[in-house]
Parts: sequence; structure tokens; C-alpha cells
Amino acid sequence: MNIAEQTGRRRLAVGREAGDRRRVWPWPRVTLAALAAVACAAPFLLTPYRVFQLTMILVYGIALLGLNLVVGQSGQISLGHGAFLAVGAYTSAVATGPLGLPYPVVLPLSALLSFGLGLALGLPALRLRGAYLAVVTLAIAVVVPPVIKRFGAVTGGSMGLSASVPSAPPWSGLADDQWLYLLVLAVAAAALAAARNLLASRSGRALAAIRENPAAAEVLGVRIAAHRTLVFAWSAMYAGVAGTLYAWVVGFVSPDSFTVTLSIVLLAAAVVGGPDSPAGPLLGAVFLTFVPAAAQGAGDAAPGLVAGLVIVIVVCAAPAGLAGLLRMAAGAVARRLGRE
Repeated sequence: MNIAEQTGRRRLAVGREAGDRRRVWPWPRVTLAALAAVACAAPFLLTPYRVFQLTMILVYGIALLGLNLVVGQSGQISLGHGAFLAVGAYTSAVATGPLGLPYPVVLPLSALLSFGLGLALGLPALRLRGAYLAVVTLAIAVVVPPVIKRFGAVTGGSMGLSASVPSAPPWSGLADDQWLYLLVLAVAAAALAAARNLLASRSGRALAAIRENPAAAEVLGVRIAAHRTLVFAWSAMYAGVAGTLYAWVVGFVSPDSFTVTLSIVLLAAAVVGGPDSPAGPLLGAVFLTFVPAAAQGAGDAAPGLVAGLVIVIVVCAAPAGLAGLLRMAAGAVARRLGRE
């Protein structure tokens, strides 16, 4: 086969892939632009409380975006991401409070610190697999709250610590909640773009190979431990950034906010949203924000019961999560429009 024939076949394959994507949903760019417009207009149309809820959805969405790198892309289970959220939150509270560092410095500082901690913990932990890795990461989530309480002179101990909240600059003409929402939205968009670039890179293709068949990937020369450690560090960095934004939004951090339960709920939200989809983190964050709050009025045990029931239903009815259901619905609508 000559070069011209190879090029022609390659272009035909690319064209078929593009056609398949159009049949799933023919207007992806228009839909994305419409969603971006709605997201930017939301703080000007909703009450402050609803704006706060949307901001928290974005914060949790960033954390779940990082968790999906471990769960959905490398095929591992992590139960320790609540600890990295705590690292980011306390870094922000201490840096902007006692240390007096400016906000533009605090966010990259939290990202670098979380990345380094994830890299250091990932080196030994990710040599394990399956349930062993889950136990190690669970131990990280168990250890962090007592450590925070132990250094009470810096962290405030069990009483917690107030965090400085960014205020809207006078030239913006925005309320503080609107400014904070738009700030978190910009960080979330940058985090999504970075994750997509990572998955499209050589490391992302190596992770896909490891997830599908680790033995075959190792035979082809893929350094499994190195790639898994790196993606774990990236995931920890996303959680640290989310923790920093959490401190900015809530204005207070305490050890009770970052218990083992948070790590378990984050993993559950990642599964519900869809661990292998760009929309999965946002859908998981919506589940994490609204489902327990909606069930709170039925009793103290109702949030956990309702959340567990929703997880079981989603896992049984849609193994690909809520994002998988959306893809199926979009495909059905696109096929119906195509027939018409």
C-alpha cells in the first residue's frame, strides 16, 4: 500500500469518526456555547443562596474532575481525596490569614503543595492495586483530621479557622457572591481545559492503555507506576485547588468538614456522575450538592439513605453514570431528528 492510499484510508476513518460524533449529537459547539452563556448569566438571575449553591457545585466539580483522572482514566480507586481538599482549604486559610499572602499567590501555592503531596504519597501507594490502594488512600483520609487538630496553634484545632473571603473589586460593579461565582467559574473552565489537554497528550493515551489492559501496556513499554503516580499527583492538585476555593466560598474551615465521609461521598459522586465523561464531574457535583440537602427535612438519617438509594439505582440502571444516560438521550434525540 502506497502513501496516498494510507492517507486516504486515514482521512476516511477520521471522517467516519466525525460522522459518528455528529449522529450522537449534531450541535456540540452550539450546545457548549449556550451552556457557557447560561453559566455566565446565572449569578445575575438567581438569588444569593442559589448563587452560593451553584458556586459549590463548581467547587465540587473541580474536585471530582481530579478524582475522575484516577478512577475513570487510570482505573484505580481513591478514598483519600477529602484529605487533599483539607490541604488546599487550610493552606488558603493560613496563607491569607496569619501570613497575609494575596489571593493570586495562594491559589497556585495550594496547587503546588497538593501536587507535591500527591506525588510523595503516590510513589509508594500506587505500586499497589485494587483494594490495597483503596485501603492506603483511606488511611490518608483518616490521618489528616487528627493531624489538623494536633497543630491547633496554626490550624485552630477542633474549633476551626476563619478564612478570608475575596471581595469584589469596586470597578466590577458586582456583588461579592457574583464576583466569587465568576472567579470559581473561570478556575473551573481552566481546570477542564487542562484535564482535556492532559488526556489528549501522550500521558493520557498511556493511561487509556493502562486502564484497558495493564499487561499489554507494560509489554509495549509503558511505565505503569510512573504514569499512575503522575496522574494521582494531578488529581491531588485538583482537589487542593477545590479546597482553596471552598475556603474562599464558605469562609471557614474545620477538621469536621474533611472527614472520611467526605472522601467516600466524593467517590460515590464520581460514580454517579460518570467516571469516564467530561460531564460526569458536574453531574456528580449536582448530586452531591442537592440530593442530601433535599432529603434533610425528612430526618437526620434521610440524606444518607436517599443518597445511597440514588447511587444503587444509578449503578444498576446506568453503569456509565448520569453522563451515560445523557449520551443515550442525546443520541435518541439526534436519531429522531435525523429521521425527520
